[in-house]
Amino acid sequence: MSSKYLVIHMSDPTGTDLTQSEDQAMLERWAAEGEAAGRLGEGAPVAGPEQAKSVVVRDGRALITDGPFPEFKEWFAGYDLITADSIDEAAEYMTRHPVATLGRIYILPQVRLPWDQE
Repeated sequence: MSSKYLVIHMSDPTGTDLTQSEDQAMLERWAAEGEAAGRLGEGAPVAGPEQAKSVVVRDGRALITDGPFPEFKEWFAGYDLITADSIDEAAEYMTRHPVATLGRIYILPQVRLPWDQE
């Protein structure tokens, strides 16, 4: 049975640079494979840290902070929702995404909240 996974694309200073044409070619091959297999759901790149905000509520008070956030070494660069038969299959598929070379990818299984259980 297939499951859904959130794939988080992270920048990483230890990644290997790709030229724009290499990046685009890898991404196009990856997307074509995912679409053909029915794996690929929504996804998008996101803006950089200079456009981000951090939001927390503590003791009933909201604290909203503008980015960038110098304490972060990696940055959330985008996401995808994919479908795979296992997290290992999802990980193997994601090895072909350019961010696996440029940065780092995290894969999280989608779960149901306790109140959504049947």
